[in-house]
Amino acid sequence: MLTRRDALLSIGFPLAAWQLSNIARSAEVLADRQLPLNRFPRMVQEFFVSQVRQAEQRHIARLGQLKSAADAQAYVLNARQRIRQSFGPEPERTALNPRITGTLQRDGYRVEKLIFDSRPGFPVTANVYIPNVSGRLPAVVGTCGHSDNGKAAAAYQSFAQGLAKQGFICLIYDPIGQGERLQYLDDQYKSTLGAGVREHLHAGNQQFLVGEFIGMWRAWDGIRALDYLLTRSDVDPQMIGVTGNSGGGTMTTWLCGVESRWSMAAPSCFVTTFRRNMENELPQDTEQCPPRALALGLDHTDFLAAMAPKPVIILAKEQDYFDVRGSEETYQRLKSLYQLLGAEDNIALFEGPTGHGYSQENREAMYAWFQRAADSPRMRSAAQEGQFDGVLKATGLVQFTPEPALELEDDSALLCTPQGQVGVLEGTRTVFDFTREKSIQLGMIRGKPRGSALKQAINEVLKLASVNQPAPDYRNWRYLGDRGYPTKNAMAYTIETEPGVQAIAYRLTDQTWHSRPPRASKRAILYVAHLSSDEELREEPLIRQVMQTEPNSPLFTCDVRGIGESLPETCNPGSFHSPYGSDYFYAIHSLMLDRPYVGQKTHDLLRVLDWLESLGHNDIHILGRGWGALAATFAAVLKDSVKQVTLKNPLTSYADLAETEHHAWPLSTLLPNVLASFDLPDCYEELSKKNLRCIDWSGPAGIVHSAEEASF
Repeated sequence: MLTRRDALLSIGFPLAAWQLSNIARSAEVLADRQLPLNRFPRMVQEFFVSQVRQAEQRHIARLGQLKSAADAQAYVLNARQRIRQSFGPEPERTALNPRITGTLQRDGYRVEKLIFDSRPGFPVTANVYIPNVSGRLPAVVGTCGHSDNGKAAAAYQSFAQGLAKQGFICLIYDPIGQGERLQYLDDQYKSTLGAGVREHLHAGNQQFLVGEFIGMWRAWDGIRALDYLLTRSDVDPQMIGVTGNSGGGTMTTWLCGVESRWSMAAPSCFVTTFRRNMENELPQDTEQCPPRALALGLDHTDFLAAMAPKPVIILAKEQDYFDVRGSEETYQRLKSLYQLLGAEDNIALFEGPTGHGYSQENREAMYAWFQRAADSPRMRSAAQEGQFDGVLKATGLVQFTPEPALELEDDSALLCTPQGQVGVLEGTRTVFDFTREKSIQLGMIRGKPRGSALKQAINEVLKLASVNQPAPDYRNWRYLGDRGYPTKNAMAYTIETEPGVQAIAYRLTDQTWHSRPPRASKRAILYVAHLSSDEELREEPLIRQVMQTEPNSPLFTCDVRGIGESLPETCNPGSFHSPYGSDYFYAIHSLMLDRPYVGQKTHDLLRVLDWLESLGHNDIHILGRGWGALAATFAAVLKDSVKQVTLKNPLTSYADLAETEHHAWPLSTLLPNVLASFDLPDCYEELSKKNLRCIDWSGPAGIVHSAEEASF
């Protein structure tokens, strides 16, 4: 066999150059030993882009089949049904218990400080802006975006006050985790996590474990606000609209889909398409990503289509991070639907020239649209003059709907509670209180599945499709050489687990290149990495310990999708571990695709086990650490070829996560509604048949509870 030196000389490569190359390569090797391997940084992103594009194409094809008013009406009804499947059933309509805690008298209107209960012990703080006009008036529910001070934010005070000065009653309420409704209070009545996004993610991610969706919780507050308005004698029950910006634009869009009593709607700075958000690597809060939405064929279009043929205007911005191209695409799809329903004039798109926010031009577009929907004479005249012709520009609109002069209040003037937080009121419960209670209830009724029942439950919750295919093919990816592993060398292989996805396997060896792994042993050890096989081969003592006890068993490692060699370098650079980072981004989209990320990773591991079996290894000792212990646990229950299991830092239980207020496991490790079917201790008990050994349990906070080992 030619050495590398001989091969270079044989093609005329000068010896001096070869020597310099060798010296340079030695330096590279020394440097490489300190750097983690990550050769597939965009694999996960491109896979998800492909999946979301396919979902959008199915959505477009479905819309393209509509040819008549009857087709359009059937589509609207079906969209409502699919939205309900995504959001889940409505909770029980319990007593609102409305109470007015104060009133501000202002020129031309007054502000009532309202508290009502959207659920028992779950108060909502709101301000109701009421014109000094007698009779029944049109009304609007205002939903807030991501402002720490909720309803008191300048832009949101502005539209509420502006509506009141133009003859509308406006009820604007604090969202969960903002304003007076912080869920995680410290002694100073501040959020221990951070208002808005951080609270939404923390509470919402945890809720998935018990089959709840924080988007439905948020929407339910808006529905109960509507219920309250309908109790007022000064509200016209046939003319109630909804509007909001950013996160409030999200809620406005979702409320159009889950509630049919609205008369008009104006979502601002949110409506685009799911594809544009994915392609643009734009993470959003948990409530902005409905579970199963993509699998159910839903897009932003459908939530507004659920309102058809009622008046809806999409308020977009040229300089927004919510892609205005998607706003235009959604508008065009809705326009075709409204045309079939004979209501083309009831759908419009306004594109403001500035950046993200409910700025004056967007507010003025909303005023004009709602005035038109309320059949004001001024707007009827404008419509007859052709000024509302679909896509609107600010210059053509503000000339007849200027915003009235505004006098904004200090935050403190608008508070509904004595100390500025509902959490200090007697009998108040947090989102976490409800989650913990439901977890306990599920634990009392779900039983303890074993054997085939447990396997079925794992397959159903993880959404694991049966794979009736031969063992996957593989590539000899790279000869790694000396990287400080327990052996001198290693070979890297890529195993395509599904189109566009490669799991990376390393095989430790003291030999050189192997185009095919040797088949010398039925027994093999497979280490499933927590975050990186490369780093953990150098740093994890468990690997060396097991190799010493089984010196004749070849050791393989596995990086499933999204870690190690395919750890994403997307969204914001270095964001992987942040609550709004790339790991979260793909985990939440996995739920929208109805393929939990843990399930996808377990699928990768199952296919790697198929590959090992094809190499003659049908007696496998699987090791899993941390996050990798989850996939290792599920695969070990499902695979007969796994004969022994060792887990390091495994999660104690999903119930522990659901019942602990401050948890640290990311969304990528959680399973939707898992606690209705099984929990991890069920798997651990089942694996006692395979000599399960657990080392250093990890609890909800990710800390080691004990250095002691546990055997089952």
